[in-house]
Amino acid sequence: MRQRRGDEYAEFAAARGGHLYRSACLLTAGDTHLAEDLVQETLGRLYVSWHRVSRAGNPAAYAQTVLTRTFLAQKRRRSSTERATDVLPEQADTTGDDTPLRLTLLEALARLPAKDRAVVVLRYWEDRSIQETAAVLHVSSAAVRTRCVRALARLRELLGEDMTEYAAT
Repeated sequence: MRQRRGDEYAEFAAARGGHLYRSACLLTAGDTHLAEDLVQETLGRLYVSWHRVSRAGNPAAYAQTVLTRTFLAQKRRRSSTERATDVLPEQADTTGDDTPLRLTLLEALARLPAKDRAVVVLRYWEDRSIQETAAVLHVSSAAVRTRCVRALARLRELLGEDMTEYAAT
């Protein structure tokens, strides 16, 4: 029984790890090292309670919730020795022609407050409803709507109304 659950967990982690990593990269605004740490901590928490999580209706949604809450908790307790930087490390171009657009979007996401970033990622990357987003973040639906409006307005301000200049490069 224990071996079967361990195999189920390993299969789940292998299947969902990439998606969790991509979400974590968006939450951390491109900080790949922090994203890896968040995914590892999320998967560790899932492993500890896998017997309960595996019986849940949707373990993938549970994993996303744990990832988001882990991110927000990390933002609240950021060590005083850590310093955020607005410069992305040089990385190899493996994404194709949309690299300038991706970098521009990550830079804009980095300028949003952590909770606004979490709302944008959950609503528009994860395609969650307002109610689901509110449940993950432990806030009201009205708070999610307000954060969405403010975050999108800030992104428009940062990116400009016309995104075609970024898409064309």
